[in-house]
Formats: sequence, C-alpha cells, structure tokens
Amino acid sequence: MDSAPNTPPGTDEVVAVFDSAGRPVGSAERSRVYAEGLWHASAGVLVRSGDGKRLYVHRRSDTKTVFAGHHDCLAGGVVDPGETPEEAASRELAEELGITGVGLTPIAKVAWDGHWQGLRLRCHLYAYETHWDGPIVHQASEIASGWWWTPHELVTHLHDPQWPFVPDTRALLEDYLVTRDR
Repeated sequence: MDSAPNTPPGTDEVVAVFDSAGRPVGSAERSRVYAEGLWHASAGVLVRSGDGKRLYVHRRSDTKTVFAGHHDCLAGGVVDPGETPEEAASRELAEELGITGVGLTPIAKVAWDGHWQGLRLRCHLYAYETHWDGPIVHQASEIASGWWWTPHELVTHLHDPQWPFVPDTRALLEDYLVTRDR
C-alpha cells in the first residue's frame, strides 16, 4: 500500500472496496479507503526457492506511505476494481519482483482490522505461494532490498514483536509458517 492518505481527490489510484464479509461492493480512491477505514482487499505471494528450503524476504522502501521500511515476505498489493485476488497477486509479483509465468497456490486468507499511524486499515488479505529459482528484479519504488532466508530464520524474527515487519502479513502468515515449516 503506497498512496498517501492525504492525496487530493482525483489524483490517486482507484481500488476495489469490499464489505466486511469480503464481497466487492464498489470502488474508491485509495486515499478515501484509508481515510475512512473502508474495507478493501490485498493479495500477495510468498516466494519459496525451487526446493522449498528458502523464502524470499524483503524490506519495503522508505518512501512507501504505509509500512515504510518494514520487512515483508509477500510481494503484493491492493486488489483493483474487477480484479480477483489471484490476478492482483500475479500482477504484484511481476511488478515488485519481476517474476512472471508461475503458478500460484492459495495458502491463507484473513480479514485484518488494524491501524497504521492513526489510520484504521481494514483489509481482506489473500496469500498465495510459488516456487522460483530465477532472477529477482526489485521495483525500486517498492522494495529497498531483499534476500533468501530459511523458514526458521523468518519465524525466529517474527517471534520478535519489535522487529519491523508488516503487521497485516504477520497476522496472515505467522501461524501458517510456524505450522508448515516445523
């Protein structure tokens, strides 16, 4: 999520708006979605190495408005109007990491009602997984750096509540990672 909440009307991205049950009900500018705490959806992809032994982790750029400088293990973003969560996940994976032409497996979903810098963020979150051993090309405006970790390394960091990790991904995947990668 990267558009400023105080962006003037008519100048920011339009995203799909959902009801509390996760059904699409319309669209609104991202700034309005954030300012009014409207339900929206976000989808992301957990990238595992081809052998499944490593996970790709990255640090978000410091210029992102939401969760700037935080770590994440999903390449993802908001669902656009008329787009399915899987389509959004595939689009975001291509945009943020340059990965295309891979299959996505659904692994988790949750409704997250949280806060960021005084804003109420309410989002239906969808996570997918893929395996990849090819090149990774960061979108500089989105990702500052990235690296491969074992699942154990990531889970160890997730157990530290002070580690700056994107809170919605933490809510979505922490249990999945602990259970799956024991």
